[in-house]
Amino acid sequence: MQRRCTTPLMHSLRSFSTTTSSTTTNKIVASVLFERLPVVIPKIDPVIYAFQEFSFRWKQQYRRVYPDEFYKKYEARGKGDYQIHYKPASRITEADKANDKRSLQRALDRRLYLLLHGTSYDSSDGKPVWHLPEKVYDNEETLRKCAESALQSVLGDLTHTYFVGNAPMGHIAVQAADKADPLKQKFFFKSQVISANLINVSGCDDYVWVTKDELLEYFPDQAEYLKQMIIS
Repeated sequence: MQRRCTTPLMHSLRSFSTTTSSTTTNKIVASVLFERLPVVIPKIDPVIYAFQEFSFRWKQQYRRVYPDEFYKKYEARGKGDYQIHYKPASRITEADKANDKRSLQRALDRRLYLLLHGTSYDSSDGKPVWHLPEKVYDNEETLRKCAESALQSVLGDLTHTYFVGNAPMGHIAVQAADKADPLKQKFFFKSQVISANLINVSGCDDYVWVTKDELLEYFPDQAEYLKQMIIS
């Protein structure tokens, strides 16, 4: 059973929304960082691999010496009818080779994040831009409910997703395209893919699944903040 988020932050958000409901420029925006976790174990850093190799060789000096009969029995295991020949799958997929950013079958050893292309609250003159799934807070019960609505609008349902916690993972004040407008208060929530094969994105002009480094290139003005907020 999930607990409702009733922190002072939420009370202040409701108060802020009430006092600004009569205007269109002051907005609280719930933005969702929707991620696919790594599918395979990342490659070991060469320095770490060298240390592990050294550690193994060092321990071999002090290993227990077993009689030859023991090794003969060990070597005989697995040579019967049930011996399995294992061949690891390639870490490079067809999506990697084609640089298909609409596919979740790419960068299997990295986290991927969903970006949408279309009109956004950060758009200038209604022009489509790249953005995270997001929604203006409209008196929902909690800000997380607002974030859920934002993600549901592009996925259809949240059956194969998991929201991490009830509280925002970050906050940033975004200057509107029109400098005369007040700052938009954007709160970030994290959600994760549970079943990649059942995720269908719609309701936008285009979409991509990008790594953290690629994501920062889409938001140069907010790159420094996002780099610190996204730990991967």
